[in-house]
Amino acid sequence: MRRWILALSAALIATPAAAEVVNIDTAELARLQAAGVPLVDVRTAGEWQETGIVPGSHLLTFFDERGGVEPEAWVAKLQAIATPGQPVAIICRSGNRTRAISQFLSEQVGYTRVYNVEKGIRAWIGTHQPVVDAAQAKSTCAQARQC
Repeated sequence: MRRWILALSAALIATPAAAEVVNIDTAELARLQAAGVPLVDVRTAGEWQETGIVPGSHLLTFFDERGGVEPEAWVAKLQAIATPGQPVAIICRSGNRTRAISQFLSEQVGYTRVYNVEKGIRAWIGTHQPVVDAAQAKSTCAQARQC
């Protein structure tokens, strides 16, 4: 599990940002959602409960509370939301996890357009955008292998 974290970190450091990864702010996220681009919240269930979620989000945890990851199972769940040829937006707490995940999706999985929400849910809440209870998510998977 730890090797995936190291591999994602190494890819992020060693590789310049791919053209297919687009960093966006909360205003652009709202526009993309209105245009039908799915939003995937990769935080943990505890984080979803703590802050709420962006309305219309798909909840799909990437790193668990201990930093573990199940990339193959996670990608399989993601492909039910958006295939590699479709755009997808990714959000976390602060934008750090999604930066690595966006690179992974673009460079290793073949996603052609990944939107990384810079500064994450913190920025969304900070700009007074609405949040809803996690129970209102479009789909929820707190541990990819078990969903």
